[in-house]
Amino acid sequence: MAADATSDSAEEELVLTSIARDRPGLVERLAGVVAEHSGNWIDSSMARLGGEFAGILRISVPRASVADLEAALAALAQEGIDVTIRRAEAAQTAPARRVSLELTGLDHTGIVLEVTRALAGQGVSIDELHTEVFAGSMGGEPMFSAKADLVLPEGLDLDALRGTLEEIASDIMVDIELAEA
Repeated sequence: MAADATSDSAEEELVLTSIARDRPGLVERLAGVVAEHSGNWIDSSMARLGGEFAGILRISVPRASVADLEAALAALAQEGIDVTIRRAEAAQTAPARRVSLELTGLDHTGIVLEVTRALAGQGVSIDELHTEVFAGSMGGEPMFSAKADLVLPEGLDLDALRGTLEEIASDIMVDIELAEA
């Protein structure tokens, strides 16, 4: 019996993605549904882009509340809030080598594709990626900038990765900097 009581009271981690037309109160509404089901908000990253508000968050919730929480989150679609739910995977146990990447150049099609292709080819994972297009200071031409936190696979030499990125940097006309995080 004790094992059943323990499993009923166990917590489960969920990763939620949410998107809705931007308006005040979206995060409060989502937080309210999580709290109503005894959920604990752990991590999140949210932003407004192009009139939409999107977020990804990790929560923990009592296993016994998961089904009711899933139903309540699905019901938010009636309010124009779309939520996708996934079970969180166990955290990575091996220490990972982290580096930061900064990129700047004239904006054009294919920059993200070429850089991410080079990273994937080296087995590098992207932990976080932020991009933006802005007006250049001299001629006002559109400039592209990206900042990323990367996780290197075991055995990948930072100089080797730097060399790979420098090869494509001249082809796509951007400056790329890598640094230990």
